[in-house]
Amino acid sequence: MSSPLSHIRVLELSRILAGPWAGQMLADLGAEVIKVEKPIQGDDTRHWGPPYLNNQQNEAPTESAYFLSTNRGKRSITVDIRHPEGQAIIRQLIESCDVLIENFKVGNLQKYHLDFASLSAINPQLIYCSITGFGQDGPYAQRAGYDFLLQGMGGLMSVTGEPDHLPGGGPQKVGVALTDILTGMYATTAIQAAIIEREKSGLGQHIDLALLDVQVACLANQGMNYLVSQDTPKRMGNAHPNIVPYQTFQTADGFIILTIGNDSQFADFCRVANCQKIIHDPRFATNQARVSNRDIVIEQLAKIIKAKNSDFWLQQLEIKGVPCGPINDIAQVFDNPQIKHRKMLGELTHPENGKVPTVANPINFSRTPIVYNQAPPNLGEHTEKVLTELLDYDTRAMSKLRQSKII
Repeated sequence: MSSPLSHIRVLELSRILAGPWAGQMLADLGAEVIKVEKPIQGDDTRHWGPPYLNNQQNEAPTESAYFLSTNRGKRSITVDIRHPEGQAIIRQLIESCDVLIENFKVGNLQKYHLDFASLSAINPQLIYCSITGFGQDGPYAQRAGYDFLLQGMGGLMSVTGEPDHLPGGGPQKVGVALTDILTGMYATTAIQAAIIEREKSGLGQHIDLALLDVQVACLANQGMNYLVSQDTPKRMGNAHPNIVPYQTFQTADGFIILTIGNDSQFADFCRVANCQKIIHDPRFATNQARVSNRDIVIEQLAKIIKAKNSDFWLQQLEIKGVPCGPINDIAQVFDNPQIKHRKMLGELTHPENGKVPTVANPINFSRTPIVYNQAPPNLGEHTEKVLTELLDYDTRAMSKLRQSKII
């Protein structure tokens, strides 16, 4: 069966994470994604290591694990867009492309005549997605923006980590570049929506995505908590601002996560814990009451949970359908039987490095399954093939471009 986006061609002029994540998502969904990189250097993340994947032939470090995590399914070409000849290649390619993804600073591509206005004049159906730290306009538009910076500016770090008065308290970023990844996901959604709209209008459009906007949008209940109450949310460690108990607890031999979502689940927990009297205490009978009396109920539950080991709680609470779980490290995640059953860990064949591990896309289609047929590419691996197939360049033309260091 054809993949959902097998009729779509994407030109990716982005690097690092947000743009490449969107490109990888589109590639997983079947789009042909051509990644344009700088000659010699390539995407910055090729060098963000260790760890690196070792070349089987000479054991020299090659691709970084970081690059491998976000460039599956793409073809790589090297083009120096600072030169008019390189710019001409991009303009020629855009004639047959549906989508362009870029994350240059605002205005940088305009000086090369590779901005939306210039390229949409060549291809009016082009969907042009720009990803920046702060957007195409506004007082911060010219600023550079990285995920860590935007986690702080966008409020995420203000609600992440232990409270300031506890050991280890203070601002804390999330352990993965979540703002970048969320922006890549929003970009994927926006691009597909624009593709659908183009079927009616016959026209492309410019998508303006800012990491700061995305982070503010993804404050979710924390953002709305503030807007409704005017109380500024604070760091609460592993506790939840709206639900109790919904946090980590220490057991006799480790830690577990308890995520009580409703009063019925709380009652079932109390039966397993043999503390039924708590169910009938009006201070704890409802979630609203438990949130109001958070410190009291958590203190009582903490003593009860610490008296038995983790296995007891995980086994007995699972029998009763009370949501709980362990805190796995990443090695344990990939060894988890559910993760194995869902085939979340796979392998791809790399031209120089044999088998390359990959983490599967979590989307499962019933008719058009995702097919993984291209490992993250070597730098410029497909330059000649793409220029030959799409632009009819001959050997002499490509040799001249290589001599001039354009490709």
